[in-house]
Amino acid sequence: MKKNKKVKNVGLSEKEIEVGCLYFTTANQYRAVLAMKGEFLIYAPSSEGIEALSSTEMPFENSPFKKCQIVTFAKKDYQDFEFNGAKAIKHKLNESQLAEAVKQCNAKSAIAELLAEQN
Repeated sequence: MKKNKKVKNVGLSEKEIEVGCLYFTTANQYRAVLAMKGEFLIYAPSSEGIEALSSTEMPFENSPFKKCQIVTFAKKDYQDFEFNGAKAIKHKLNESQLAEAVKQCNAKSAIAELLAEQN
């Protein structure tokens, strides 16, 4: 009898979260970290159950940005995924991919506001 392959759940440490990185939850939802300051971050979430990325286009169309504490973001379950031919828990986005994610979720003013906040 063949065993089903289990998806490895990985909670990240706060130190592993980086601006400009793409992550993939076990609910098949992409998350791109757009900005961080202090203990807060702004990220772009995709819809759940999304197909694996096959192009350089970011999957955040019609997904409003979210602001949360870094620790909250890190505690979710993530999984390794393939992006640009490499398999890892997170992938660095290039400048145009990051700009596209910011544009798709309309986060420019929220990022400016977060970065201007006093700690």
